[in-house]
Amino acid sequence: MANGSKQIVDFAKIKATMADPYKHPVQVIDREGKVVNPDILAKYSDDQLVDFMKKMVWERTLHEQTMNFSRQGRLGFYAPTAGEEASEMGSVTAFKEQDFLAPAYRDLPQMIQHGTTVAKGFLWSKGHVEGNIHENKNMLFPQIIIGAQYVETAGVALGIKKNKDKDRVAFVYTGDGGTSQGDWYEGVNFTSAFQAPAVFFVQNNGWAISVPRYKQTAAETLAQKAVAMGVPSVQVDGMDIVAVHEVSKLAREYAAAGNGPVVIETLTYRFGAHSSAGDDPSRYRTKEEEKPWFDADPLIRMRKVLTDKKLWSQDQEDKLVEQYKDDFKEAMKEAEAAPAQKVSDFLKWTYNVPTPSVKKQIAEFEAKESK
Repeated sequence: MANGSKQIVDFAKIKATMADPYKHPVQVIDREGKVVNPDILAKYSDDQLVDFMKKMVWERTLHEQTMNFSRQGRLGFYAPTAGEEASEMGSVTAFKEQDFLAPAYRDLPQMIQHGTTVAKGFLWSKGHVEGNIHENKNMLFPQIIIGAQYVETAGVALGIKKNKDKDRVAFVYTGDGGTSQGDWYEGVNFTSAFQAPAVFFVQNNGWAISVPRYKQTAAETLAQKAVAMGVPSVQVDGMDIVAVHEVSKLAREYAAAGNGPVVIETLTYRFGAHSSAGDDPSRYRTKEEEKPWFDADPLIRMRKVLTDKKLWSQDQEDKLVEQYKDDFKEAMKEAEAAPAQKVSDFLKWTYNVPTPSVKKQIAEFEAKESK
């Protein structure tokens, strides 16, 4: 090719423009608490806006109280959610009771909002089998394997389609690290290929334990990954509960109407450690990096909007926090009163028809447990 001749394709330009549709995440309330999309905010009544705030205060209090229980040695694994209240409460409230939730380990707040109880959530954290049995049957127990819930959701969504269920979708969450897993691609691609009704959330909180997002993938946004599978996707300000709810509601309507799946990336932040197991965020991120995100706290943002509308007060919030704390303490008492688990039961559940050796073990443990 002669020097200066026109290239048939410009790969550098293609790479530079791949994220263009996602340059401006959907937003209704900005970081300073200013309403930047008043037409969308006007769609929500004062009562709805107050309810959004109550749910975020509920989740922040749940996080703080659960961390206290964890430090007291009364719980097992727990994944903190402080900072992600707008992403989680804004999204889960857009779905209906008949919709099927496939949660990950950081999704206990959504599970409780979708129909299980706080006590069941505590039992799951304690490793008790009763923590996997929910009043609302339209959910799985939290998935520990990173991204595996996306494959589960593909199966559920296909089942909904094959059963010809009306006005019903599957929805699921993962973090930014989950999009680096093969299960993520397989789940989204399968659902897209069969045009099954699902809404896939990626809560981009910046970190997969200690690995920053930029080290996991060269994609400028995570939402754009869905394009390769023929799935419409959007990036939304995950610290703005109104924006998250509005986008989630539209995504649910789109999927429920038979148009196939949607991927939503919420830009949020994990304020604390990855889990109660004790990783130390100060070892892998700086105060300078954290400050803009703490300043964008979803509660501070919504608090300003409601205070300006004379719909909220600190006294009102303080009373709610105390009420929620009492509720969570009662839930912990309920969880701690659950019957102790038995090894003999675990053995009975291992096989439909126990082998001779397992039968022997069951008898041995039942003898010990009866003393």
